[in-house]
This record gives sequence, C-alpha cells and structure tokens, in this order.
Amino acid sequence: MRTVREVSRLSGVSVRTLHHYDAIGLLKPTKVTEAGYRLYDDTALWRLQTILLFRELEFPLREIRDILDDPGFDRALALEQQIRMLELRRDHLGDLIAFARRLQRTGGKSMDFSAFDNSKLEQYAAEAKARWGKTGAWQEYEEKAKAQTPAEQQDAARALMAVFREMGTIRHLPPEGPEAQVLVEQIRSCITRNYYTCTPEILRSLGQMYEAGGDMTENIDAAGGPGTARFAARAIEAWCGK
Repeated sequence: MRTVREVSRLSGVSVRTLHHYDAIGLLKPTKVTEAGYRLYDDTALWRLQTILLFRELEFPLREIRDILDDPGFDRALALEQQIRMLELRRDHLGDLIAFARRLQRTGGKSMDFSAFDNSKLEQYAAEAKARWGKTGAWQEYEEKAKAQTPAEQQDAARALMAVFREMGTIRHLPPEGPEAQVLVEQIRSCITRNYYTCTPEILRSLGQMYEAGGDMTENIDAAGGPGTARFAARAIEAWCGK
C-alpha cells in the first residue's frame, strides 16, 4: 500500500488532484485508515495509469469515470485503442512541425491548411468511445440488432437517412435555429428507438463522427447534399450546449 503522497511522487499527479479524483469517484483509495490517511494498492495504481492515458488524450474526467466503471470495460482493448490514438496524435504533431518548418523557410507564406486536419483522430476516438468495453449503449445496440430482421434494420437506416435528407434542405439556415433543432430531436429519437438510448453525451460524440470524414460523412452528404454532415454536427453541438 502507498500513501497519497507516495502515489503523488510516483505518478507526478498532485495530492490535490488525487483528492479531487477521490471526491468525484474517479479514483477511490483502496483503504482509508482510522486517522483518515488514503492508501492505494497496485490495482488503484493501474487504474491511475489508465486515467492518465485518457487525460493525455484530453478525455473529460466524467467520461473517463463512466468508461472505467462500466462492468464490461476491457482494459486490454482500451489500451490497444489508446495506443492507436496516441500514434494518430504523434503523426498529427509531426505534420504540424513539418508545416511550421515550411512556414519558417518561406517566411510565413503558405495557404496549405491540411496540417491542421485532425479528423482521423476525432473519428477514431468517437468510434472507440462507442465500443469501449462493451458499454451499456453498445450492449443495447447489439440486443436490438439481434431482435430485428434485415428488413427492419434497413427501415431503421432509411428512417435516419430521411431525417438527414430533410436536414440537407435547411442547411442554409442557422444550425441553432428552431428548424434544425427539431430535426436534431428527430435524430436522437430515431437512434433511441432503433439502436440505443441516445444520451446527450452520446449524441455529441455522434455529431463529431458525422463531420469527421469517412463513410458516415459521405453517406449523410449523399442523402442531404454536400455540407449536410457538417451542418448536422453544428446543429447537434448547439442542441447539446443548451
């Protein structure tokens, strides 16, 4: 067992932060002595390592807690996906460094913004969140999928695409406007009805996936026209920010 100060020295995390992690239920001490001293065993330290990796990837503390506390959390799978996200971040940082050096050589004259494209990392992170450790939402989706016939699954996909098609017809309007916000409610309702309970947190992650590029963005833009996926993402962000 290690005291909170020993854990702080070992990990580089301040005692104050460790106290905060305890207060919000993110990292509880293994034992609290009668004198009130927090003690941590190796299991707690392994959890702290996982927390710190998530923090390096800029995950909010609440999301980290929910992921780690899910009964089906798969630590080995999470570590594999964390490694992949760190590799994507490394590659992105390398692109930025190369871009900055080009600017240095050219005196700051460049119209190339591709180095700032972080969509691959954002898309991978959003997909990983949806699947980590067989979360409750993912388990719910699997159960519903088993109960649906292929025709019902196609109907569900068509219903969702129909909302995106309608979203495309108003993409010239403000994404925070009432027309777009009504359609966001329809997206959320359609997902909850056919796939899994779409909480605001899940909806925000989906919005990030919609505009991150790849098949999902292409399918939404095919349904509603170019820019629909981005407009839907902005509308979802506005809804979640209320």
